[in-house]
Amino acid sequence: MNIKKPVMRPDNAYFSSGPCAKYPTFTTDNLRTAAIGRSHRANVGKVKLKQLIDSIKEILDVPSDYKVGIVPASDTGALEMAMWSLLGARKTTMVAWESFGKDWINDAVNELKISPEIKTANYGHIVDMSSIDYTNDVVFTWNGTTSGVCMKNGHDIPVEREGLTICDATSAAFAVRLPFEKLDVTTFSWQKVMGGEAAHGIIILSPKSIERLENHTVEWPIPKIFRMTKNNKLIQGIFEGATINTPSMLAVEDFLYALKWARDIGGLDELISRAEANAKTVWTFCDQRDWIDNLAVDPETRSVTSVCLQFTDPKIMDGVRFSKAIAKRLEDEKVAFDIAAYRDAPPGLRIWCGGTVNKIDLERMLPWIEWAYHEELAGLV
Repeated sequence: MNIKKPVMRPDNAYFSSGPCAKYPTFTTDNLRTAAIGRSHRANVGKVKLKQLIDSIKEILDVPSDYKVGIVPASDTGALEMAMWSLLGARKTTMVAWESFGKDWINDAVNELKISPEIKTANYGHIVDMSSIDYTNDVVFTWNGTTSGVCMKNGHDIPVEREGLTICDATSAAFAVRLPFEKLDVTTFSWQKVMGGEAAHGIIILSPKSIERLENHTVEWPIPKIFRMTKNNKLIQGIFEGATINTPSMLAVEDFLYALKWARDIGGLDELISRAEANAKTVWTFCDQRDWIDNLAVDPETRSVTSVCLQFTDPKIMDGVRFSKAIAKRLEDEKVAFDIAAYRDAPPGLRIWCGGTVNKIDLERMLPWIEWAYHEELAGLV
């Protein structure tokens, strides 16, 4: 089939799943008010860090008795901090349906050595959360960034439960409404849904998880970078802007402006609406073609942020090479950057559809995928 090369190009070709697209009104001029060259412990730094924490609480509607802290090493640091500080008090169930969840399993088994119960699903599928024993501590990922498979809701998690729920929500926070009453620890990174800069993470603690922190002593050493208690008491300063290590005040300023943009457009409801509209644009494109499909098997579990796609044409014998070739063509044309599937995932494409992406850019980019597909397919014949 001869597909004419598209003419229209997206204004913003950044569809990477992390770091993700900046908010649409981003300009480096916004960074001029950053507290650069100043200590984050100085009053100007502490005020900005506290403002960031308060803005997150407001936009995500975090319960007033939950604590929000800024931590190092992105979502990985936040999730590892939770695991190393909280697990071991009771049996643990590790749940995974993509590569990062499997990384947390590896840490529980080979580093913490706590012999957890393990529940996994193959790429494109999801674990039945109703099958989980919630008398255990449960570690899981809400949205599989590398699989495009997302929990549709938290209905299967009981509000009253004996164990803690530790949720990696890095590609879900600010794109879905998280049921915090069912989550004892929630983690995410700045670089995902809000398009912040890398290397910073957020950890949100419930009163129940704080009680565990103050009453449970783990059997392993905890590095300073992970310590949330001192003398068996929560270090309150972490959750008021006194970070464990030095944050980038440029990154702080950038995230403050991203949160201001979110608030100005209508907050969480509008962020969710934008992500859903973006994802549906991609889903409709796939539904109308027989050579590309969503990796998520059940439409109810499709991610609205990291939309993962697979090529289904049987003539494609080497899916890895073919998918990389498509991604390279799009990058060379400067219409889509960094949309190849994650290295450990099935071959295909991964398109970020979070709220910082404008729908018109997706509409202009998708015809380029079709053009590139037919160009590469012609080379196979």
